[in-house]
Amino acid sequence: MFRCPVRWFLLACLVVSAGSAADSPPASSARVDFAQDVEPIFHRNCYACHGPSMQMNGLRLDQRAAAFEGGHSGKAIVPSDSEASLLMRRVSSADAKLNMPPGDVRLSDGEIGVLRAWIDQGAEWPEKAEPVETKPSNAEKHWSFQPVRRPEPPEVSPRTWVRNPIDRFVLAKLEAEGIRPSVEAGKVTLLRRLHFDLTGLPPGPGGIDEFLLDNAPGAYERLVDRLLDSPHYGEKWARRWLDLARYADSDGFEKDLDRPHSWRWRHWVIEALNRDMPFDRFTVEQIAGDLLPNATTAQRVATGFHRNTLKNREAGVKRGEARFEELVDRTHTVGTVWLGLTVGCAQCHDHKFDPISQREFYQLYSFFDAARETEIMAPLPGELGPYLQALPDYQRKRRALLEEFEIARLQPQWEANIVRAMDYPGESTEWDFQVTSMRAMLDHADRRLHTPPAERSPRERQRVTDYFIQRYGPDLAKDDCAVEAFKELRRKLSELENSLPRPSEAYVLEEVPQAVTTHIAVRGDWRRPGVAVQPDVPGVLPPLSEGGEAARLRWARWLVDERNPLTPRVTVNRMWQEFFGTGLVATPGDFGVQGEAPSHPELLDWLASEFRRVGWSMKRMHKRIVMSAAYRQSSHARRDLESRDPNNRLLARQSRLRLSAEQIRDAALSASGLLYDEVGGRSVRPVQPKGIAEVTYGSSKWVEDDDRNRYRRGLYIQYKRTAPYPMLANFDAPNSTLSAPRRRRSNTPLQALNLLNDPVFFEAAQALAVRVLQERPASGGDRFSYAFRLCLARDPDSREKDMLRTFWQRQKELFEREPKAVEAVIPYKLAGEEPAELAAWVTVGRGLMNLDEFITRE
Repeated sequence: MFRCPVRWFLLACLVVSAGSAADSPPASSARVDFAQDVEPIFHRNCYACHGPSMQMNGLRLDQRAAAFEGGHSGKAIVPSDSEASLLMRRVSSADAKLNMPPGDVRLSDGEIGVLRAWIDQGAEWPEKAEPVETKPSNAEKHWSFQPVRRPEPPEVSPRTWVRNPIDRFVLAKLEAEGIRPSVEAGKVTLLRRLHFDLTGLPPGPGGIDEFLLDNAPGAYERLVDRLLDSPHYGEKWARRWLDLARYADSDGFEKDLDRPHSWRWRHWVIEALNRDMPFDRFTVEQIAGDLLPNATTAQRVATGFHRNTLKNREAGVKRGEARFEELVDRTHTVGTVWLGLTVGCAQCHDHKFDPISQREFYQLYSFFDAARETEIMAPLPGELGPYLQALPDYQRKRRALLEEFEIARLQPQWEANIVRAMDYPGESTEWDFQVTSMRAMLDHADRRLHTPPAERSPRERQRVTDYFIQRYGPDLAKDDCAVEAFKELRRKLSELENSLPRPSEAYVLEEVPQAVTTHIAVRGDWRRPGVAVQPDVPGVLPPLSEGGEAARLRWARWLVDERNPLTPRVTVNRMWQEFFGTGLVATPGDFGVQGEAPSHPELLDWLASEFRRVGWSMKRMHKRIVMSAAYRQSSHARRDLESRDPNNRLLARQSRLRLSAEQIRDAALSASGLLYDEVGGRSVRPVQPKGIAEVTYGSSKWVEDDDRNRYRRGLYIQYKRTAPYPMLANFDAPNSTLSAPRRRRSNTPLQALNLLNDPVFFEAAQALAVRVLQERPASGGDRFSYAFRLCLARDPDSREKDMLRTFWQRQKELFEREPKAVEAVIPYKLAGEEPAELAAWVTVGRGLMNLDEFITRE
């Protein structure tokens, strides 16, 4: 259409006549036409971010109704009032951070004048200018958002290789590519593979002999069933779940204070997995167990999943900002773990690639906004009785101590000062500091202090009193005598506390009784609340069910609703990843548009539908996979696949995988006989290099366990975020900052040095030497074969045995010439054994534990 330049000239004159900044509305004598004058400005400058493909900050300008509704910040267009229209404030702003469009391109004075005149003239937008109904975007049609189907397993030939339906999908793909599957791995390889995959531990000598001698039909399946029933099954699979939950035993950030009760949720996870709790129930209890009718203690403990988020307790932190970040983290984590989506990318603006708007992110966020953190007593069997028996005497002695130091007189005045400082900040710098510190260190400080002491629970009363006693020192006391007196009180209370056999406690979530309104954070800034939102799920997925239940509980049930296509796909994909090294979808944390497409889409859907069909049983799904011929294949590399399928995406063989950090340590302890295999319980502190924990905030000490707890499985090692256990970090354990759907596997020189010189591996080598000599006397068997079997689950061939014997002989001769070296390697003696021979066996053990085969699952 021909555009008259005279029209633009007149409009420009209107702008000039209104002043250099268009301070007053232009004259209304020349009408602005939306189609000719306004829409082209929108099209050139606005639709990229506020059009059909993307609506950043919730604003859409290509549709009449949406444009007048506005975005998360408010009304963009207020007809007849350009001064009240956010659109005009943004396009005419001199602030580069606020001006729109962003970047170097700015609207001309003439274009700004056109928009101002159009709005002041009533913002006429003819109905006929409305664009046609937009069709679903390609993102909305993305494969992962479509319903799960149950495809029929394809026909294949020959079927002799097929052991279950999984194999038919795999073989059909291989046949289409003209590739044959690999042969089945040997019995020893399968034995070791199954042990590591299902329990995380290597087979012991008894288990090796039992399986190798069992040649009856069904021997393999009997082994699978035995491992699935092992209590160590729950430990192995709990470690993977802890990766997803970003589990740690400390807060993170600078102070990184310990979380002494975090382990209680870990204990719940192990028990749930060992009982084969259905995954739908496993989900509901962790998302909203506290909201279930008559929720049990165990169901409340399950919500500890959400308490693994980092917590900033620095004195200067703004509690509102810290809580906002914690809830953002929880939202992002649930999106990753159950939906396999990067929902966190929509915190500040609409997702760039997936159909998730910023509004929808805060709708998910709002499910957590009505929850608060608390701690509960969560006794394990046998803990409650001794506690209740000792409690009366403890309470009597505590009351006497509080009376002796006049706490009942001092604490009320302190509380009154704190509450006044909370209500009237700025009156006293000293008390403002006390409030800031208290909010950082005492959860729900404002609520607790504003609640009269008589209305507080016994637990809350003791928490506030203990905090007061802890702080009543140099900060508050006015004389040295009071400071010393309270030091003595703290010492006596600590001794009394240590004498009480307290039952286990747990960090949990609970719903707040009052209604909470959630607002979109404009540009992800917690200080800029936008429009209010209600709890809801992304529109690209099936709707949330309505009902009388709390929103978070309805969300938990929605995650495992049969209409939700993501949760079963994402979950079975992680299972497949654990058994094959890579999932059918190679991006386990991103099932969105930017993620990889599944290598076997029909197999993925069959597994997802099968997961639902077997009642969400994880053990039954694990058995399905490990019973398949695809799983049992050899992992040996094949020349015919080097160029055609270097990453084994066609599954023509098994994958050869380095063990995880915890498995490597556990394998060394198991082979040596040092492993203390108690299941569940508190975190432990094994030996580690000096100076690791000491460089963190407050120079905290790593007090090593001096009993058998130091030899517990790696799962139980206390994980401090600012000072992770070095061996685990060196072998790629995740850092517990973000959810980790997959562990990377690196190969560094430091890892070899770990295996040779780390104290735990040196102790394991010493114990292995003693074990070999004691369990295989010189006249009672082949010690070299026994050491080999303990470490690698197989006997050495003649060449390997000769090499081992030659190495041992050389080491023995070296130690005979260097007696001091013997003392450095093995500081104690073994009856009936020469010290040099024992030391030589230690070096043999170190060598075996440093073999590639030792740290690799074939």
